[in-house]
Amino acid sequence: MNVEPVPWDHPEAAELRAGQRREIAERYGTPDSEPGTPPSADDIAVFAVVRDDAGTAVGCGGLRDLGDGVGEVKRMYVLPESRGSGAATVLLHALEEWARGQDWKCLRLETGDRQPDAVRFYTRSGYTPIAPFGAYADEPTSLCFERVL
Repeated sequence: MNVEPVPWDHPEAAELRAGQRREIAERYGTPDSEPGTPPSADDIAVFAVVRDDAGTAVGCGGLRDLGDGVGEVKRMYVLPESRGSGAATVLLHALEEWARGQDWKCLRLETGDRQPDAVRFYTRSGYTPIAPFGAYADEPTSLCFERVL
């Protein structure tokens, strides 16, 4: 597998993000459960796709710069049929390396209380629970995590 930085509006990235949003909408029963400002080309510092050995884009994720050496993981997603393949781990490690290259000190993220698979993945990847931050502070379904780089 390899990770390729791509523009926010790259067709494969857009397709993967749309799949992520559909899955979240199904889990939460609403077309928009984004508690904060949705990520966009204007505020994502880097966005990447992870490709399987055949070159197919099977996952995506990006980082938003929160300032003061802190970044936020946004739109991490792996196609259901590729889960368990290691794609998410490869992608997250690549994003962490990119953040280190920017001298960021930690990464934060928000996921929801109906995403136990995401919670397991992030805790297994070294992220620890923190108090909800920013736009998530008053959102009862938000679960936030952080990893010091």
